[in-house]
Amino acid sequence: MNIVEIINKKRLGQELSHEELDFAFNGYLKGTVKDYQMSSLLMAICLKDMTNKEIFDLVDIFIKSGEVLDLSSIPGIKVDKHSTGGIGDKITLIIGPIVAACGVVVPKMSGRGLGYTGGTIDKLESIKGFNTSLTKEEFIASLKTVGLAVTGQTNNLCPLDKVIYSLRDVTGTTASIPLIATSIMSKKIAGGADKILIDIKCGNGALISNLEEAERLKNLMEAIGEFYGKTTICEISDMNIPLGSNIGNSLEVIEAMDVLKGKQGKLTDLAIKISVEMVKISKNISDQEAKKEVLEVLNNGVAYKKFLDFVKNQGGDITSLKVSNITEEIKAPTSGEVKNINALNIGKLSCSLGAGRINKEDKIDYEVGIVLNKLVGDKVNLGDTLFTLYKKDNQKLDLNISDYYEIN
Repeated sequence: MNIVEIINKKRLGQELSHEELDFAFNGYLKGTVKDYQMSSLLMAICLKDMTNKEIFDLVDIFIKSGEVLDLSSIPGIKVDKHSTGGIGDKITLIIGPIVAACGVVVPKMSGRGLGYTGGTIDKLESIKGFNTSLTKEEFIASLKTVGLAVTGQTNNLCPLDKVIYSLRDVTGTTASIPLIATSIMSKKIAGGADKILIDIKCGNGALISNLEEAERLKNLMEAIGEFYGKTTICEISDMNIPLGSNIGNSLEVIEAMDVLKGKQGKLTDLAIKISVEMVKISKNISDQEAKKEVLEVLNNGVAYKKFLDFVKNQGGDITSLKVSNITEEIKAPTSGEVKNINALNIGKLSCSLGAGRINKEDKIDYEVGIVLNKLVGDKVNLGDTLFTLYKKDNQKLDLNISDYYEIN
């Protein structure tokens, strides 16, 4: 086979066979297919799409590039949760401890930032010492000890997804339904959970921008889950405005901790909703019973303690968490009410501060980011602080406020 012929075939919108996909993708893993060639193929997939057969074949190839975790030694139902990513999305850091505190085992294999959306692994690595590269044995031991473990992809679990994921992040090929479905479901199936809940973010601050694509992704991932015998439930949630107040790695960990300590708002409401669904499907109980359990562990501090145990168990020093002491407050140019916050532009701004990657080799600055001081629906007076930038230096930024906030 010839990689250029495979690229051209997809460029013309033709269906690739299992053998052709295997040749191209495993060739990239082995190094015989180069970065520029795989980038071309990924772009062709973005532009010409894939059939369901191609997607199922690619999921199979991704899974078989490594091993599948066997979690049968851990008692009870194991439930994994995944988000397709959005600006300010730190839900995993909140729901993991809540659900584990309810007695449900939560195995979580997470990724790094993709495009302008932050990654759970990057956020956890803002905690000094936190180990995001657990071995299989460490992962299982953590699940048995704490009931919650979060790890990046090891060399043995979906290694193909790991290298493709990094390349997609810097080649403008993140917003592809086939590639998103393949990446998520291959990791979820290889991760060994019995049941999977997926939060599909939809809006201008997410990888999926419109409801039609979100519905397609939902149906596709549920079908893949069914094929592999994994109960898979997908929920679609809004990502036209940032999720919560904090955007940036350390800042988002801090906000997650605030929610676990009692902070109220839309972020808390969504975390409770997802946690209830996970507890319900794992214990086979009603919404009301599951919500009672979730609220109890939130209100009595057990969920927050579970978070601290989780961090400590994976080597993290939570006292090391810090943010930049160089800040700039962005003031309101008028009075009125906040009608909208542009999630995509906020995400781009955070990335430009150093909280995300532009190139594959870029190092993330964990201490920078943005805090939204005013949220949608808040009243604003002329000169009020709309948002605060946490920066790496004192350079002043010339920002057009209307790119970020709509006030009237």
